[in-house]
Amino acid sequence: MKTQVAIIGSGPAGMLLSELLSRHGIESLVLERQSRAHVASRIRAGVLEATTVEVLRENGLAERMDREGHPHDGMRIVWAGRDTFFIDTQRFLGKRFMTYGQTQVQEDLYAAADRRGQTIFDESSEVVLHGLESNAPHVSFVRGGEGHRVDCEFVVGCDGFHGVARRSIPASVLREFEKVYPFGWLGVMARVKPLPDVTYANHPRGFALASARSEKLSRFYIQVPLDHKVEDWPDERFWPEFKARFPKDLAEQIDEAPTIEKSVAPLRSYVAEPMRHGRLFLAGDAAHIVPPTGAKGLNLAVSDVFYLSRALGAFYKTGSETLIDGYSAMALRRVWSSVRTSWYLTNLLHRFPTASEFDQRAQEYELDYLKSSQHAQAALAEQYAGLPFEPA
Repeated sequence: MKTQVAIIGSGPAGMLLSELLSRHGIESLVLERQSRAHVASRIRAGVLEATTVEVLRENGLAERMDREGHPHDGMRIVWAGRDTFFIDTQRFLGKRFMTYGQTQVQEDLYAAADRRGQTIFDESSEVVLHGLESNAPHVSFVRGGEGHRVDCEFVVGCDGFHGVARRSIPASVLREFEKVYPFGWLGVMARVKPLPDVTYANHPRGFALASARSEKLSRFYIQVPLDHKVEDWPDERFWPEFKARFPKDLAEQIDEAPTIEKSVAPLRSYVAEPMRHGRLFLAGDAAHIVPPTGAKGLNLAVSDVFYLSRALGAFYKTGSETLIDGYSAMALRRVWSSVRTSWYLTNLLHRFPTASEFDQRAQEYELDYLKSSQHAQAALAEQYAGLPFEPA
């Protein structure tokens, strides 16, 4: 088989890249380790930055999002049962963001791929990347018990943190940066009306977050110790604990219902540099992981593939390699900006088990400062709503 771009991974990064490349007239082929049903069922992020919304709209992928998504003017922060304050992205920036689940984004991208006849080989194993430092790389894989080979001009790794793409970069070239946090998030989904705003809570009992997926579907999180399992948190334990971390007036607005999904995830930050090696490019979780506190993971995947599709589009149209050569540095500027924002919010809103009294008092006064300073709120709003894309 031959194609221009071989994409490894059919998650949002890979499927959006295939869509954007097709609009540049560039042929691609997608390889995926899991089944389509498995990929489509994964529960992930749900907050879309204004730039992500714009990309989806400009490429004809937003009809369902605009119909079912929940636009927001900003997000609310509460702590220790005290007053709340609102980070107003609309007032400071003229930008709104959207709560719309990654599961739905994935479904929309698959539907768009089906409409244009995109080639996707799911349930592909033993994927190996060859000749990445040459002008004629190829990818070998096994599917249905048979070996296959794809000759291509570029390979893009959108295969997540545990994928093969990043591991194909020599250790002498790759630099890795990581921070592991001493707690996890228990996340649940419930068919209840969400709170009016995406609401973050810092409480002596631990962090909590109330977010939305639709007008009748909510996603809730609480901070838990790293060794806790889903089985440790039956609904009878979760709901009282979750509501205890919000002020009484907000807790009274939270309806209880049987949870329809429940998972525990550790929190960490991770960045791989560079995001290009020869004819291989990395995008999305293959290159970086951010704590979900900043709601940046899916949005970074979108910005990666926006920059990369633009670079490849310019290469195939004019032969210029300027944007290709600048892809890694440009993408990493946005990545590190988002990593910093997620790190800041994680430190601001969680209770750390090893925090001293000094650390705790400093955190409380940082919250006081953020509440009282319009300049501080504007700076956070700019980061949370999403910075504009860099020009070509």
